[in-house]
Amino acid sequence: MTQSETRRTPGTPCWVSLMVHGLPTTQEFYGALFGWEFRPGPQQLGPYVRALLDGQEVAGIGQLPPDRQLPIAWTTYLATDDADATAETIRHCGGTVGVGPLDAGEAGRMAIASDPAGAVFGIWQGGEHIGAAVAGTPGSPVWNELITRETSSVGKFYQAVFGYDCDPAASADLDHVTLRLNGEPVASLHGAGNALPRGKGAHWMTHFEVADVDGSTARVTDLGGRVLQQPHEGSSGRRLATAADPEGAVFTLVRSPS
Repeated sequence: MTQSETRRTPGTPCWVSLMVHGLPTTQEFYGALFGWEFRPGPQQLGPYVRALLDGQEVAGIGQLPPDRQLPIAWTTYLATDDADATAETIRHCGGTVGVGPLDAGEAGRMAIASDPAGAVFGIWQGGEHIGAAVAGTPGSPVWNELITRETSSVGKFYQAVFGYDCDPAASADLDHVTLRLNGEPVASLHGAGNALPRGKGAHWMTHFEVADVDGSTARVTDLGGRVLQQPHEGSSGRRLATAADPEGAVFTLVRSPS
């Protein structure tokens, strides 16, 4: 399969990664929770591994330098055909580019940015590595949602940068927008208002598919993580729970309807 045949439509979430202080401990946690195995990835930003499910890449985990005190959080990467041009557009539209653009070896070119509300995300111009090879099977990322105070202004930012069609929720009292590319839903924005966590601020949330939300939630605690929101029924027949790993990175466990 050629690169052009596997190219991700610009704006599509294509990868998630996590930077932590204790790489071996974090590998143990997610390996036990999701069945991940690991192999070394590009080392440009320090020690880094790619997580595998049945030999297919699903996520990346890197180690922060000891002196870097950054928030520990999963980062959603959005695909681009030109990281430099997209970084310029992000700045022009009121966002900030904090890292890059820079080359990650032969894998691709990337940058880390934040939107006008402060939510951090990445952009990825695929080279040899186009992104996650699996999505939606248990243990893999299945959805990405921006949790922010309100969706209207930040929605315009993402629309301007990536060309999304914004599809607001039918309910007037629900501030929720689905982002679509070529008619297909690819991500969502959720306006939490005053319920936005005070210490966390606007952030992208990675949803990982699991076969059993209740069982996986119990496993989080056994493995040294924390449960932030117990399993509950969400929209469209999904069962959800929110958890944090031992270093505090927050993620959602979800069982999608079959």
